Amino acid sequence: MESYKKEFIEFMVESDVLKFGEFTLKSGRKSPFFMNAGAYVTGSQLKRLGEYYAKAIHEHYGDDFDVLFGPAYKGIPLSVTTAIAYSELYGKEVRYCSNRKEVKDHGDTGILLGSKIKDGDKVVIIEDVTTSGKSIEETFPIIKAQGDVEIKGLIVSLNRMERGLSTDASALDEIQSKYGFGANAIVTMEDVVECLYNKECQGKVLIDDKLKAAIDEYYEQYGVK
Repeated sequence: MESYKKEFIEFMVESDVLKFGEFTLKSGRKSPFFMNAGAYVTGSQLKRLGEYYAKAIHEHYGDDFDVLFGPAYKGIPLSVTTAIAYSELYGKEVRYCSNRKEVKDHGDTGILLGSKIKDGDKVVIIEDVTTSGKSIEETFPIIKAQGDVEIKGLIVSLNRMERGLSTDASALDEIQSKYGFGANAIVTMEDVVECLYNKECQGKVLIDDKLKAAIDEYYEQYGVK
């Protein structure tokens, strides 16, 4: 496992973003783990988060893109902090862009915040986590409506590696087959288990045998076949 992935998993735990226990998800599934990307709130946390996203984008998509698109609302700070990190880590200027939930009809009009998107632009979409792919359904037509744009791919922080709501494929695989662009994550839940199972993190073992059994049972039921 690349060192930045291990660091990112420890960072999620340290930031209280990745939790273990029993949680009821929006889908109704009862999960032994939960990720809340809204818990990244301080300047240093956001700076590090942008760096991890930048490293993952660089690994999966290289540097041949122009715009980072972060869907409203959680994608807005992600696109901004990652654009800054990209400039610092790789010396490449990429523009940030997000959508508004409502079209603005005065001043800075339209549906977009940040950079405009134009013919020939190559775009990477950045999100916190994708469980069902619903937000891409809303985002994809907005980006495509801006012109002759190539979407290079989607990057999220955690691939939960569970079935989407409509097929037996994972949400990221569903997106890839439906839209034809790559869908990747900084880390997968498999990486998380590998990194934390029976190993100390922040002074305690977070995934012991009991929790590992609960995770295995969850994937028996909801994992990708």
